[in-house]
Amino acid sequence: MKIDPIHQFNIEPLFTLGQIGHHTIAFTNSSLYMLVAVAIITLLMLASGSQLVPGRLQSVAEISYEFVASTIRSTAGAEGMKFFPLIFSLFMFICVSNLVGIIPYTFTVSSHLIVTVGLALLVFFTVLIYGVAKNGLKFFSIFVPHGVPGYILPLVMFIEILSFFLRPVSHSIRLFANMLAGHIALKVFAGFVAMLGFSLGAIGWVGGVLPLALTVALYALEILVAFLQAYVFAILTCIYLNDAIHPGH
Repeated sequence: MKIDPIHQFNIEPLFTLGQIGHHTIAFTNSSLYMLVAVAIITLLMLASGSQLVPGRLQSVAEISYEFVASTIRSTAGAEGMKFFPLIFSLFMFICVSNLVGIIPYTFTVSSHLIVTVGLALLVFFTVLIYGVAKNGLKFFSIFVPHGVPGYILPLVMFIEILSFFLRPVSHSIRLFANMLAGHIALKVFAGFVAMLGFSLGAIGWVGGVLPLALTVALYALEILVAFLQAYVFAILTCIYLNDAIHPGH
């Protein structure tokens, strides 16, 4: 039996939408699961209601709202709440798509670098455009830390500028790498259990108890990672936006 942990990340076209030049525009499995994530979030928000005593869906919606709101207030201050729709949308989209992707035979949207880069660039340009529009040239004071001696200031400024423009790289790769590595590990462990059972029969199934237990534990860990990666992406977005709202602080 061959274990192929990479096959789960293949992007497959479901139907063709059109063609631009020699390039075919297709609706893929990645597009489908993006729509699934958006649909789940929309249904959650619409079905939650506004009852005095919240039900399950309303409780989930209210907890999600307050969790993101408190994250923004603690990192970007009250002024950062103007970006609540953006941060809440990013958090919910990443969290739901990650959790959907854990279900067997589904597709994990954030396991593709092009998706995470797109989200990271959205944050990067939002910070850059808003920071310059709100603060003018003062925004660039984030590259000049306070209290740095003049003789090393050029080096520090170079490092700060480089780290600023590398933010989309670290922001996107962190999410992509964690989801990719976790799903590969799950596939390998689960495939190893099946391989033992099919190749060695009853002895193999007995010997696969430990790998199966590790697979279950790893699956539980992946559920936690799915939420944590959405949180990390959201809180980093808040930190970056804080630079645009309060440059030099």
